[in-house]
Amino acid sequence: MSGGEDAAANPTSPMTPMTPTTPTNPIDRWHRTVAAKEHHAIDDMLAEDVVFLSPALHAPQRGKAVVRKYLHAAMAVLNNDTFRYTGTWHAEHTAVLEFELKLGELDVNGVDIIRWNSEGLIAEFKVMIRPAKALAAVVAQMGAQLAAATSD
Repeated sequence: MSGGEDAAANPTSPMTPMTPTTPTNPIDRWHRTVAAKEHHAIDDMLAEDVVFLSPALHAPQRGKAVVRKYLHAAMAVLNNDTFRYTGTWHAEHTAVLEFELKLGELDVNGVDIIRWNSEGLIAEFKVMIRPAKALAAVVAQMGAQLAAATSD
């Protein structure tokens, strides 16, 4: 977690910093999982009733089994050697993680908005990606990943 503006630097920000060692804050574990590219570790981080929201999907995706598939596909597509988080902002049970990467020749910028429950399990995972051309490329590649996972 580096870079970016945090609430301590902006006293008018509605978000407040959280101690990274707070037991119910899964963000440090998420960062370690992404850095190590340990897709399987995601499974233990999700609440049974977790919800996934994507700019490519019209309806929220609900349930651990479905969300796991989307997050595994996202990691396969986005978590390449150029992926990096550039900013992190915390509220009590929510964090916004800004990221950037190169996908082929495209520069991708986005945010993961992660909300967790009192047990420290991810209850909601929302992704936003820009620009539109990058989103289209991500959607196509994730579709291929999801289709490959379904055929296995």
